[in-house]
Amino acid sequence: MDSCFRRNDKKGKEVQMDVKIKTALVSVSDKSGVVDFAKQLSKMGVKIISTGGTAKKLSDAGVSVVGVESVTGFPEMMNGRVKTLHPRIHGGLLGLRDKPEHTAAMKEHDIEPIDLVCVNLYPFEQTIAKVDCTLAEAIENIDIGGPSMIRSAGKNHKFVTVVTEPGQYGRVIEEMQSNGGAVSKELRSDFARVGFGLTASYDSAIAKYLNGRAGAEYPERISIALGKDSGLRYGENPHQSAAYYKLSLSGEPSVSGAGLLEGGKELSFNNLLDTNAAFELVKEFAEPAAVVVKHLNPCGCAVDEDICEAYRKAYEGDVVSAFGSIIALNRKVDVELAQTIMESYSRFGKARGASGFFAEVIIAPGFDKDGIEIIRTLKAWGSRVRLMETGPIERAKIDGSEFDVRCVIGGMLLQKRDLVGWEPEKLSYPTKGKPSKNQLEDLRIAWLIAKHTKSNTIVLVKNRKVLGVGAGQMNRVESGLIAFKHAGDEAKGAALASDAFFPFPDNVENAAKAGVSAIVQPGGSQKDDEVIATADKHGIAMVFTGKRHFKH
Repeated sequence: MDSCFRRNDKKGKEVQMDVKIKTALVSVSDKSGVVDFAKQLSKMGVKIISTGGTAKKLSDAGVSVVGVESVTGFPEMMNGRVKTLHPRIHGGLLGLRDKPEHTAAMKEHDIEPIDLVCVNLYPFEQTIAKVDCTLAEAIENIDIGGPSMIRSAGKNHKFVTVVTEPGQYGRVIEEMQSNGGAVSKELRSDFARVGFGLTASYDSAIAKYLNGRAGAEYPERISIALGKDSGLRYGENPHQSAAYYKLSLSGEPSVSGAGLLEGGKELSFNNLLDTNAAFELVKEFAEPAAVVVKHLNPCGCAVDEDICEAYRKAYEGDVVSAFGSIIALNRKVDVELAQTIMESYSRFGKARGASGFFAEVIIAPGFDKDGIEIIRTLKAWGSRVRLMETGPIERAKIDGSEFDVRCVIGGMLLQKRDLVGWEPEKLSYPTKGKPSKNQLEDLRIAWLIAKHTKSNTIVLVKNRKVLGVGAGQMNRVESGLIAFKHAGDEAKGAALASDAFFPFPDNVENAAKAGVSAIVQPGGSQKDDEVIATADKHGIAMVFTGKRHFKH
């Protein structure tokens, strides 16, 4: 009890305050900073118990340690599987020092109280991320003793401090130095909370791996382990709070894996959603491509042999919506591309009376230093643009095992990601007229854009450039009318994509009036024959994909 500092509350009731650290158990896989931490503890008179490789590292650095086998009376055994799983360890962690029965049991069995546990876990996720990882290797990297000590210490955080991250070392030492070797109740409670989160996340990773090995696509229970990346200013609206969490060790080029270059404001909730939408669409194309997104839907998209030309065409698709948008590119931003982005606004934005270029985010595989400088030194909005660098886009790294998760009140809907793209070998051609090579290319681009646009959607493309998008309408006819209105006379000779089948011929009739020359859609309607006949009547070539791309 002499390790606990107490005070009385206003009613005279004794309230526990701080616990002095006299004995610490240190056993870590990630040894970053552990030597300095142990040295600081030792300087303050803390007895340090340690295991295996950690004990050796500390001892080699001149830190006095007591081997765990000296405490338990048993050697570390079974290749290190059993070392801390012992009553003299867990009794020292779990014993309630203000409960006579507990203190009596500890005295009877010669169990020494342990005031601090510094533990981090075997690198399970890093191990299974290796291409050549075997099941046996994965199993050996499932930590048992570490999570057990974290849980024991966390349960008894009234008396025990549990340290699970190198980033916590400084806070512990600071409190001990300013408080006579003691740490506060608030720190112990906070660290216990973090520890339980760590073990939950760790078990989630193990379960995910074993479910994958077993082919359990939708297992009985699912825990999705996320780590907090940052707090956000607010959510979709200022009255909603928000934070950004990431999956660990995702190797796929993505918004979550992108680095935010210096110089721009922090990202918002809506920025992240829109940037993800833009980048996932631009990833669909192997050729140089540019995407402009506003409110989750593409307002501009184009493909070209030259990335600068692709950007020009994408931006020109809807210069009104492009102001304050997200720009996604699948090629590095060099000086020429940076200048093109700036010049495009000079040509179109200022004509609308706006005061300079403004995009919320530009996301790309990379940025040249000089390209960044061109953007940053632009007057007005250039300094506000966030630049996100993803690294090379490699489709081989796309993670098909990751779930697409949607929330409903009280639950979640899980589905596999929609990774189906353009499948030339599965297309069918039901109309008398067949699309030309150029029309087929425009149909491909329109179809991939429709996949990433809110349903119901109609997309018009000509010469590998978006002309009009009708998105998120309650009926497909309305979506078509919006797309035709935006394209205007340019719709003549355009290719049209519909994310789902036409239940009636009315969309085809409207497309014919607008001058559309080719259509791609899933097919499968009860009125397919009427739809095909209408297309034939107007000389429109139609392609069936056999798959739809609803996006709610």
